[in-house]
Order: sequence, then structure tokens, then C-alpha cells
Amino acid sequence: MSMGSPLDRRRAGLLLHPTSLPGRFGNGDLGPDAYRFVEFMAACGFTVWQTLPLGPPHDDLSPYSAQSVHAGNPRLIALDPLLDAGWLQPDEGPRAGEEGWNYRQRCLREAQQGFLAYGSAEREAYAVFQRQHGYWLDDFALYQGIRAALEQQAWFDWPEALRDREPEALATARVRHAEAVEQCKFEQFLFYRQWTALKQHANERGILMFGDIPLFVGYDSADVWARRDEFLLDREGRRKVVAGVPPDYFSATGQLWGNPHYAWEPMRADGFQWWKERIRTQLTQFDLLRIDHFRGLEAYWEIPAEAETAIHGRWQTAPGDELFQALREEFGGLPLVAEDLGIITPEVDALREAHGLPGMKVLHFAFGGGADNPYLPHQHIPNAVIYTGTHDNNTTMGWFEELDEGTRRHLFDYLGGGPEQMPELLTRTALASVARLAMLPMQDLLGLGGEDRMNMPGVPNGNWRWRFRWEQVEPQIAGHYRHLLELYGRV
Repeated sequence: MSMGSPLDRRRAGLLLHPTSLPGRFGNGDLGPDAYRFVEFMAACGFTVWQTLPLGPPHDDLSPYSAQSVHAGNPRLIALDPLLDAGWLQPDEGPRAGEEGWNYRQRCLREAQQGFLAYGSAEREAYAVFQRQHGYWLDDFALYQGIRAALEQQAWFDWPEALRDREPEALATARVRHAEAVEQCKFEQFLFYRQWTALKQHANERGILMFGDIPLFVGYDSADVWARRDEFLLDREGRRKVVAGVPPDYFSATGQLWGNPHYAWEPMRADGFQWWKERIRTQLTQFDLLRIDHFRGLEAYWEIPAEAETAIHGRWQTAPGDELFQALREEFGGLPLVAEDLGIITPEVDALREAHGLPGMKVLHFAFGGGADNPYLPHQHIPNAVIYTGTHDNNTTMGWFEELDEGTRRHLFDYLGGGPEQMPELLTRTALASVARLAMLPMQDLLGLGGEDRMNMPGVPNGNWRWRFRWEQVEPQIAGHYRHLLELYGRV
């Protein structure tokens, strides 16, 4: 597939974070169930798997504020291939009181020992991996080593010498935490190997991998610690201003995200090198990428760091056009999708259109207003990605159950049909759209309700834990969806 034309024809795909796959030990991973999911997608005729970001999360498990924009989530490393390689010995499984992630961590430590003892054939591949990823890997591994030794404290609360990366302190830390640093590098090697193998398996079956780039970076991340000059921080590493969005229809006080803002002037001065490295990593992992909060590349809402809400911020322009030109010079075509939901100005549309990027349409936002609503099917355009709902929305059944009478009336008046046809009425509408790519959350394929939603924005805990079970996938689903995708010209 030529780069820059991921929407070369009509396609349909499924939205599922790999942690939502079935399997053992606390979360889905890149093991047998991921391969089975690829086979299921191929049987249905889907040709795009949207995974959302795959970075290592903090305790809230959200991949949108990861500890690195380059690293993979070690929770996704499958244990079966480590057994097959002989680096891990079969055992009794988790011990009493050992949660899924604790068990996985113990197995990964044992696998590293097994690799040292029996992995001589892979030693060269490991060395090559470390060289190829040197831009970020050494800093990330050291960040993880220090963090573990300091009981997972955020880097901006570390002792001053480590916080400010004084060379002597870093040299001492590398020696002192050598074991943890090495363990972290080994886990990244495993993640990348397993992800690359899964992506190749999917690509061989005609399935593209669709990733996600959160626009802003987590404050407590290796990226901000290692490259402070790329962010608007003071001499102690404290945020001067933070990211968010102003008050709108959804929130009277706006949203205060708290991410540091980019120092665009230094970034511009070195030709956006930090961004080039970030995109380079993602292009090795994915065939297509969504830029979350795309509007922040045209103008972003800057809030004083000490503010308690997002009300008193101001708009600042961002050099999005220059950034995309620099990326295009580096990589040629850019297989990017712009997340352009919310309050979008003509300037944001102009930036997206100047670089030919498809935007997003979401059917959950379409009903209850007038015929000029941009999310209604008659307003769609081919260069777009249509969703029933996204990972931030309720499931379609959950959404439908919460609709007021007027919106329900509009929905059925517009689409025909009645409540007994939900959620398929909406999935068919997405598939029938002129938008070249139609994406369906796995929950909507399975007809699941609000208790199965993935994420509730603004709620700090309890998200990112949903998983499906194979027994929910009835035998006739694959044939039924293959028929629908043929019917709507998406196979």
C-alpha cells in the first residue's frame, strides 16, 4: 500500500485496544488471542484494526498519558512465546495474592534470566534493537530504573541532581540501577518483536494497523524528563502553562488536562527533530495513524499552571503547517487521520485540508438537531473516517438507552426502523456512508450495553479495563458482517 493513501479504497475496520482481548493474567496481550482476533477480522472482511495508543500507562491504565511516546506497554507482552523460546519455564501460574500484572512482571524477570542463559542466537538481534532505538531507549530505561528505586515517584519530585540530569548523578544511577535498566530494555525488545510479528501476520491477511498519537505528552514521562528544553518548563522542571480545552457544551469550566505545552520555538529551530523521531517510531508500528486533538496543532488553549479550572486560558497559535511540511520532507506521504471533533474553526479545517488529511465523523453526535449537523450521513465526504462511537463514547446500545424522546424520534425519522434494530441500524449507517473508512467499536459488533464501555472521560479511575469473551462472538457474526461489507462495497 502506498504511503499517504491509507484510504485508497472503501474499507471497514474494528476498534479494539489489545488489552481488551480475552486471555489470562489481568489483561489481553499480543499472544494467541490477538492472532485469533486477526483471523476473525479477516473472516468478516474487515481490513483495519484500530488499536489506540500502545504506550506504557500509569496506574490509571490510560494509554493517552503514557510514560513514553516511543515505548510499548510491557503488560501486552505475551508469555506463550517466551515459553516456546525456552526462556521461561512452565509454572503453576499466579501465587496466592499475586495479581495479573505482578505475575507478568515476575515472569518477565525470569524470562530475562532465561534469555541470558539460552538466548545466544538472539543476542545480535537484541544489540541491533538497542542501536536502532537509542534515541529514546536509554533514557526511558534509566527513567524506569530510577522511578522503581524511588517507589514510583514522578521525575519532578526526584532529588535535584537526578531531576536535572546532572551527568555525574546519571552515571551513578546507571550503575546502581543497572539490573532494572537492563530488564526494561529487554522488555521493550520483547514488545517490539511481538508487535512486529503480529503486524506482519495482519498485513499478510490484508489488514492494516491503525494507531493513535495523543497530541500532548504526559508530564511524568521519560520524554519530558529527558528533553526538558522541548517543553515550557521552568528551571526546576515545573510546568509554566498546561494543556486543556476552554468551556464548551460539555463542560462549563472546560477541561484541565495538565500536560505541559511544547516549546515550539526551539522545536522549530532544529527542524522539529523531536517530532520526526516520534513519528518515525509510530510509522514502524502502524500503517495509519490518528492525531488526537488535531486542533492543537493550529492553536492550543494555554492555561496558567496554577489554575484550578480551564476557564482562564488563552489561545496560542501552533506551527502546524510548518510541522507537516517538515514531516512530509522527511517521510514523503503521511498516512494520518485528524481527530477534528469538538469546536473546530475554519483555520483548523484549512490546515487539515491543506495537507489532505481525512477528518472524523461520529454518528453519536448526529441526531437531535437540524439537517445542517455535519455528522449526519448526507453531510459526509469520501475523505473521512466514520465511527458509530469512539473509545470515549458510550457503546451504541448504552448511548441509545440514554437518549431523550426527541433525539430518538429524529434518529428513527432519519434512518427508518425502530428500537429493536439497534445497534445494527447505526452500524449499517456507518458502513453505508460515503466516508472511505468505517470503524466499528467491538462492543457495537457484539451489541453490548453501557456497562461495557471502555472509557469515561473526566473520570479518573475504573477505565481501560473492558474485555470481551470469545463466547460473546456468535458463530454467525463473521458471515453476517462479510455480507454487510460486500453489500456496502467495503471488501
